[in-house]
Amino acid sequence: MINPVEFLVGLRYLRAKRRTRFVSFITLISLLGIALGVAALIVILSVMNGFEGELRNRLLSMSAHGNVTGPARITENWRSLRDDVASEPGVAAAAPFVHMEGMIQSGRDLQAVLVHGVDPDYEAAMSGDLINLIEGSLDSLQPGSRSVILGRLLAQNLGVRIGDGVVLLIPRAVGDGTLEPRLERFILRGVFEAGLQEHDSVLALVNARDAAAVLDIGDEVTAIRYRADNVMQAPAISAGLRNRLGDAVITSDWTVENASYFRAIRLEKMMMSLILSLIIGVAAFNIVASLVMVVTDKTNDIAVLRTLGMKAGGVVRIFFIQGAIIGWAGVIVGVLLGIVVAINVPVIVPALEQWFGFQIMPGDVYYVTRIPSELEWPDVITIAVSAFVLTSLATLYPARRAAMVNPAVALRYE
Repeated sequence: MINPVEFLVGLRYLRAKRRTRFVSFITLISLLGIALGVAALIVILSVMNGFEGELRNRLLSMSAHGNVTGPARITENWRSLRDDVASEPGVAAAAPFVHMEGMIQSGRDLQAVLVHGVDPDYEAAMSGDLINLIEGSLDSLQPGSRSVILGRLLAQNLGVRIGDGVVLLIPRAVGDGTLEPRLERFILRGVFEAGLQEHDSVLALVNARDAAAVLDIGDEVTAIRYRADNVMQAPAISAGLRNRLGDAVITSDWTVENASYFRAIRLEKMMMSLILSLIIGVAAFNIVASLVMVVTDKTNDIAVLRTLGMKAGGVVRIFFIQGAIIGWAGVIVGVLLGIVVAINVPVIVPALEQWFGFQIMPGDVYYVTRIPSELEWPDVITIAVSAFVLTSLATLYPARRAAMVNPAVALRYE
């Protein structure tokens, strides 16, 4: 236990005398360094969380949270399966889906295309409010109409406008296992923008029955897609569907299909955390240096305290109090500063852009033109606790060195 004498002596050593102004300056630098490191970590991780959320929203704006397919990748009796999926707890909506890959042509321009066959009646509840349609509507994708909705970049690369015709070239398996090309003409009825190049430059939407006719699979579909009430619960929903429906189906979710994106973001967050932690590490070493100088300066005082009966543990606690107050004050200031900045990033960044006259993320280069921020309290708690532990450990060496002062040697010439 820390007694009042040890606490008061530790506080007194924080106040600089005239001959120890340099030690006090190092102490102040240590406190500011810890505060800056903690605040920078909180702000950077919040911005990374914001970008991760932005990427997730854009990825899922044109795709589902999860899907269920038959064992042969062709889903028969899809209406009953769709009802089973929709009845799963946590599922907000479910819809049939036909997947095709091929080429799309307009005039002499030929582009790779990823075709999603959807049913407008089901898709309106599934993702109708998430699709950013620049022109046209999902209702134009009626069966037999041969209508298509293209991503903005794909339509731009093909040089087509609403009402223009395009030709889909889709490879189709025939009886002997070989592939033969199937050419189908469609009319452009709409353009969407997901804000993600992987969607805007290759994706096309057609009616599910028209897509099934191209693949010659009759009334069957490729999969049943679903949207969850909580996107983070999609893996649990897929596991529940797999357990309930058995081996008759294959389930997947967005965390599996887009694992590479989020693995890269997690790696970036980890590397940024390690790099910015060096700021806190340097500040902790400054605490060690300042306490070592204090111990050297207070050698005679320590010897007097030991002579008056203070135990070695009491001396350790005195310097632990001094170092801990420096470190903990820096952590508290850094946490408060980091929270304030992280919450106000959407306000601070535009103000800085206007002040300095430039845009950090111009719209002609980036899809995201603003810097998002998403403060997560587990990150704040982890950073604060880690900084508390690191700064507390930094006090141990100087404190133990102070406890090893020999009173007889220190006072020999006094």
